[in-house]
Order: sequence, then C-alpha cells, then structure tokens
Amino acid sequence: MLRLAVRVRRADAELVLAELLELAPSGVEEVDIDTETVEYAVYGSAGELPELPALQAAAGDALVEVRSTEVADDWADRWREFHKPLVLGDRLAVRPPWEPEQGTALDLVIDPGQAFGTGAHATTRLCLELLLDLEIPDVRPGGPLAPFIGAIDLGCGSGVLAIAAAKLGHGPVLALDYDQLAVDATIENAAVNGVSELIETRRFDLRNEPVPAAPLVLANLLRPLLLAWSTTMAGTAHRWIIASGLLEDEADVVAQAIGANGYRERRRLISGEWAALALESPDHDR
Repeated sequence: MLRLAVRVRRADAELVLAELLELAPSGVEEVDIDTETVEYAVYGSAGELPELPALQAAAGDALVEVRSTEVADDWADRWREFHKPLVLGDRLAVRPPWEPEQGTALDLVIDPGQAFGTGAHATTRLCLELLLDLEIPDVRPGGPLAPFIGAIDLGCGSGVLAIAAAKLGHGPVLALDYDQLAVDATIENAAVNGVSELIETRRFDLRNEPVPAAPLVLANLLRPLLLAWSTTMAGTAHRWIIASGLLEDEADVVAQAIGANGYRERRRLISGEWAALALESPDHDR
C-alpha cells in the first residue's frame, strides 16, 4: 500500500482540496504540517493512485512538495484508531460509528469515510464550544424550511456543525458547501443522526452567491473565504456569526473585516494555534 501526499500553502489549501477530491473521490487525508503548510494524502496501490502530473496540476502554484511512502497493510485499522471521539464535558460528543456512546447529553455519529473527519479538528471543536453556549433563538419556524432559516452551516463538510445546531434547537438548518462530496456526506450523516427533516443541504459557491439571512451562521472556513464573505454581507440579517478555520494571528483581521459590517466580537476561543470568534449584531445589544 502506498501513501501519496502533496503539501500546499495553507492560504490556498481549500481550493486545492476541491481539485484533489475530483482525482480521489473516495477521500483525502488532511494533516496540518505547520502554520504555513497543509498536507493532503491518498492511499492505494500504485495503479489506483492519481498520476503525479495530475496531482501537481491540482496543486498548481500552491505546491510545496509531493512525497510517496509505503504504509503497512493494516493501515485501514490504524486509520480507525486515529478517529477518536470528541467529548465536550457532559454536553456533547462527536464519534465515528464504531465507537460507543460517551454518556453525553448530545451524541453525534459522524462517518469520516468521505475525507472530512469526525469533527475532532480544533477549528470544529472551537465552533462547537461557542455553539453550545449560545441561547436558542426565540423565533420558531411555522412551516417548511423556506423562507425561515434558523441557522446556516457555511462550508458544512461532514455536517457536524449543522447536525449539532439542529439538535440544539437552532433549526431549520441550511447546510452549504462547494464540494458535492460534502453535500452528500452531510445528507448521509443527518439521516444517521435523525435530523434529516431539519437540515436542507445543497451545493453553494460563496464567491458568487449571497449568503441567505439567518439568525445564526456557522462559518468554519479559511481566512480568504471569510474575508471574501465579509465584503458581501452588508445588509444581510444575522444575529450571530461563529467564524473559525483561523490561525490565532489571523483572528484580528477577520474580526475587523466582519466588524466593519456592524458586528461586535463577543467571545474568542483559542486552542493551540487555532482561533474561533463569536460576533453579534448590534441590533441585539443587551
């Protein structure tokens, strides 16, 4: 078994990942190398892996390095061992389907098989911590999902944040992602967790489509996408924005960019080199 890895600049990582998933739709492993570099890896036999020129083309100018290594035949079992439950006290657990319940008030089952993980990454964990401390909105939907949206998961990945928001009472939730694999994974995980009726999921291009109005937006995105969104959000009604996917030294810039639209930073969480922000519309000052 071979592991073929491509290292790219973090600033361009999300765009590269979208290209790589076209070459390896069964999944891509993501590893944080340092503050500037992300590694994406695929596994398989020599005939199953993407060709080197195709990988280099997918990475484009963001390419730092390509490397190939042999892995043990039991890599699939060791891959399972890598995905451990995320447990936030007694309030919430996110676990892969082969792990038992953790005795928490909320239990989320997320299959990491589509390359987006189970929510254990620091950025997702920080978003969940901020989400758990938000009050449930006092508006309730009176009919189908449209036109009312309780929360938006912007860049839904495997659907962790959308599912958590639905279970916490913030639904209906609109889960959006540019990657069709993420859309499919979120639909599947919503069904497993019994919240399909509360979550609408569709493909979405943040750079070319406006984000709909919603009381809560969960945006676990990279800095360039958050900054791009901040230039188009003026006049859109959100009460809360939880933004993550940020290195600690990027948080001030993103807080200022979103703040230019009238939002005030209410809380900031740091974990290692990562940061997450909770920003509130001034229309709801208390």
